[in-house]
Amino acid sequence: MSMKEAKPTVVKPKSSIDSDAIRELADLLNETGLTEIEIEQNGMRMRVARGGTVAMAAPAVAHAPAAHAAPAAEAPKPSGPNPNAVPSPMVGTVYVAPEPGKPPFVTVGSTVKEGDTLMIVEAMKTMNPILAPRGGKVSEICIQNGEPVEFGQALLIIS
Repeated sequence: MSMKEAKPTVVKPKSSIDSDAIRELADLLNETGLTEIEIEQNGMRMRVARGGTVAMAAPAVAHAPAAHAAPAAEAPKPSGPNPNAVPSPMVGTVYVAPEPGKPPFVTVGSTVKEGDTLMIVEAMKTMNPILAPRGGKVSEICIQNGEPVEFGQALLIIS
């Protein structure tokens, strides 16, 4: 057997990074004014961030619970979202008034009923009214007019 026959063949694996998806996410960052977007799809996680735009793809890993977990009584309670919070149903820019110079839809102390417009979230140049999921009194407004919001971010608290 000669040296030529023993030479191994190197096969480069095909890249699993979807450059088109990264470009679309980067365009979405520019359109919405957000600083970071992270998605998970088909077992892959991708994150695009503004300022040195970082793109990362890695397999999504589900973490299994430890076999010797501490009893529930000893575990600290997680600080989750306020159950009275009205979350943003989408990524976008939030506006508290129907148009610039107009009074806000609601203020702290306002009484709202189910279906009242609380604010607007602009996403991809579409104005989406955020409606009150229940009646009550607005006890806190968690955002500022014109600021970017993430999916699930608390917009305001209805007590």
